[in-house]
Amino acid sequence: MRFLIIDDSAVDRRFLKSLLEALGHQVDACESTSGVIEKLATGKYASVFLDIVMPEQDGYKFLRRLRSNQSTASQHVIFYSSKKTLVEINYGLNRTGANDYLTKPTNRERLEQALQKI
Repeated sequence: MRFLIIDDSAVDRRFLKSLLEALGHQVDACESTSGVIEKLATGKYASVFLDIVMPEQDGYKFLRRLRSNQSTASQHVIFYSSKKTLVEINYGLNRTGANDYLTKPTNRERLEQALQKI
């Protein structure tokens, strides 16, 4: 499968990318949401791993934009965040419409469980 990671942290991007590539997947990565809607409209990604806390636009706002765009509304999105409380996880899944939620740092087992849902 092919994935897109959107995360302002270079360390977190590299870590997740290495896990996905070790599982045999193709991975593209971006440090911000700038220009990503256009990229998703033309690209074929099984899922997007989206950080929530980013300087230019947070993941919640970006996901709302993604869902309101006809060409990207059905894109599978997994929040990948350091926000770990049950309230934050439920908000990400139920209020903003993410398909799944992984907390940082993840591990191979949790990542594989999330990928099985795609």
